Amino acid sequence: MAWHVRGVVLPDDEVRDLWLIGDRVTFDPVPGAETIADGGFVLPGLIDAHCHIGIARGGAPITSLDQARELARTDRDAGVLAIRDAGSPYPYPELDDAEDLPRLARAGRHIAPPKRYLRDIGVEVGAAEVATAVAEQARAGNGWVKLVGDWIDRGVGDLAPAWDADTMAAAVRAAHAAGVRAAVHTFSESAVEIMVRAGVDSVEHGTGLSLDLVDEMARRGTALIPTMINIRTFGGIAEQARARFPGYAEHMLALRDRFPEVVRAAYEAGVPIYVGTDAGGGIDHGLAAEEMLLLHEQAGMSTVDVLAAASWRAREWLGFPGLVEGGLADLTVYAEDPRADLRAVRTPTRIVLRGHVIR
Repeated sequence: MAWHVRGVVLPDDEVRDLWLIGDRVTFDPVPGAETIADGGFVLPGLIDAHCHIGIARGGAPITSLDQARELARTDRDAGVLAIRDAGSPYPYPELDDAEDLPRLARAGRHIAPPKRYLRDIGVEVGAAEVATAVAEQARAGNGWVKLVGDWIDRGVGDLAPAWDADTMAAAVRAAHAAGVRAAVHTFSESAVEIMVRAGVDSVEHGTGLSLDLVDEMARRGTALIPTMINIRTFGGIAEQARARFPGYAEHMLALRDRFPEVVRAAYEAGVPIYVGTDAGGGIDHGLAAEEMLLLHEQAGMSTVDVLAAASWRAREWLGFPGLVEGGLADLTVYAEDPRADLRAVRTPTRIVLRGHVIR
């Protein structure tokens, strides 16, 4: 079956006709194709560049493929047609080619320091084992590894790097030697500096970024996935920890409060920014549109740049071609122009994934 779509195709800003044959896009007319959208604004499908379909609500690992499917469908039905799973305690390579699920760029399990991360989520290893663990998790994923760059150190009573700086830099080198990219979770000032200077490929959260480090990220082309919707939860984290770790609590609040300006500075410096929600655990799935609105309203990103960060530019970064000749047959259609009012991305009127009409 072939489909025909006509509308204002972004980012080109012109009315175009697209034909979808199987999982591919063509601009050449296909006789007999059924028109499934005529009018509106067409995007190549949203992405969530920091998502966890291997972690259930509340933070426990999922225990079945059916759970992973259910979480992925929640994102899909919100218009997210490609996901980078930034660490999963449950393996699900069987879903990479599932016709009804978003395309997947996957890390293996989080690589974390012993007894300093979320229980049962990561592979916990000492400094001497980090490089080996990176190689193993590179094989478990399909292009990414996820490093836990910092977490609370109860002996210190505050955030602290996961390992020494040389070990963390060696972890990045091990990822690149294995032919994959490295993403790092960081909240603290010290860990994010170590990892950016070590050449990590993407910074997840990045609340501790300084202006100097933002410029270094821009120079290197290091990506930032701010997960602003997740950083808003720091107040609850701080209050839970305050009785035992008051310094940590105050630090988390300070990081939260300055974060919109950090993201704004990164944007203005030219750091590549992509939309990610950190769904799984404390954040519900299907909230990419809300993260997009935060990037626009709190960090000052233009609507066009937010759309790029959630669609065509992010898809290119993850290796999922957009609405070009021979590109992938993923698209979302909106009745209103999301450049004029970004809230339009909350309500796609048509979703096509891998050439299948979802809605």
